[in-house]
Amino acid sequence: QVQLLESGGGLVQAGGSLRLSCAASGSISSITVMAWHRQAPGKQRELVATSTNDGSTNYADSVKGRFTIARDNAKNTVFLQMNSLKPEDTAVYYCYAVRLYAYWGQGTQVTVSS
Repeated sequence: QVQLLESGGGLVQAGGSLRLSCAASGSISSITVMAWHRQAPGKQRELVATSTNDGSTNYADSVKGRFTIARDNAKNTVFLQMNSLKPEDTAVYYCYAVRLYAYWGQGTQVTVSS
């Protein structure tokens, strides 16, 4: 089992920044992928950014150049630095990890006001 705990969400004005954190605990060895997804009201959950064990990262087109995903393997934590936030970034952001199976965090709300 892998437990994921997100933090760092909140309310921010458009153009502002937030940093999300996701701490993994439990059977953390061999976690191959850590990622962030988000789900806005009335919309499907979508992939925002991924980080794999080989150091590669990928981003949704909508956040490229504004968001950065980073892993601290020593602390079993993945971060999402979000800059130049837009109202359309408003969503619940979920941490996601893969270790044989997929694991999800509880989510943290990000609200961007115009």
